[in-house]
Amino acid sequence: MQPAKIEISARTIIFIVFFLLFLKFLWMIQDLLFSLFIAFIIVSALKPAVSFLEVKKFPRLLAVILVYFLFLGFIIILLSNIFPPLIKESTNLARSLPDIFESAAPQLSKMTNIESLAQFIPNITNRFFDLVKNIFSNTLFVISTLFFGFYLLLEENMIQKTLLKFLPEKQVGFIGRLIEKAEKRMSSWFWGEFALMFTVGTMNFIGLSLIGIKYALPLAVLAGLLEAVPNLGPTIAAVPAFLIGFSQSMFLGIAAIALATVIQQLENNLIVPMIMRKAVGLHPITTLISLIIGGKVAGVLGVLLAVPTTLLIETILLEVVKEPRK
Repeated sequence: MQPAKIEISARTIIFIVFFLLFLKFLWMIQDLLFSLFIAFIIVSALKPAVSFLEVKKFPRLLAVILVYFLFLGFIIILLSNIFPPLIKESTNLARSLPDIFESAAPQLSKMTNIESLAQFIPNITNRFFDLVKNIFSNTLFVISTLFFGFYLLLEENMIQKTLLKFLPEKQVGFIGRLIEKAEKRMSSWFWGEFALMFTVGTMNFIGLSLIGIKYALPLAVLAGLLEAVPNLGPTIAAVPAFLIGFSQSMFLGIAAIALATVIQQLENNLIVPMIMRKAVGLHPITTLISLIIGGKVAGVLGVLLAVPTTLLIETILLEVVKEPRK
């Protein structure tokens, strides 16, 4: 029997080459794609409020301006009230790290030169100015994202109107239904995640303050922010609280672990089911895989966008499978 011959046509080779070039192009413009995707999430979150105002006879332009700038104002006010005390307490925490390390792990500190370690702890003021500089260096990204979000919200069904110039009406209708379902899931995820972060952060701040652990505010903010990393975030957030509590006394160290356990149980059995049940619905293994891939591809931003990206891909796949074949 003669071995089967595998023939590759010129058309296949050309397709593969162009496909690889297309992937390379997408990689080159990943910042633009991230900006558009974040804008899409913002639009999905704010669109119900705009639709509500339109029902109340508000012109769409006025409705978009009101909702968009109220949202931005709320974020700015929230950050301006959190950051000053957060920076102050974080400064104190950074200065106290050698003492905390020595108190929490005396055996390990004997093998480590704490004074040398302290020299490597950067000055918090310099770190803050570095953070501000990094934010301003990404001003174009932030402005572009806000610009995209505003115009996507202002121009109703802009994607479908654009696609109608190139695709049949039936295909555009399918894409429109897909976008609508994706927007609903993105909106549920965004507000669910925001409520979850705020609730967990508040619970941590109240609990840590009541039991007397120092630096309650930065620890609570850290716990709230790490809620954006499902499954792993709460565990990571509990470690610094335990170390700081244990450096004060053994009782506070145990109390910190007990508090983290209680909050995590409330989160898993009450808060997450109430807030996120309809929004995510992803298997923990799927979530973990998406976080790892997101971190490898785009670092911290990739981790933060891993879950909504997975939700979007899942929505697309489900709708494609459901679409009847003719």
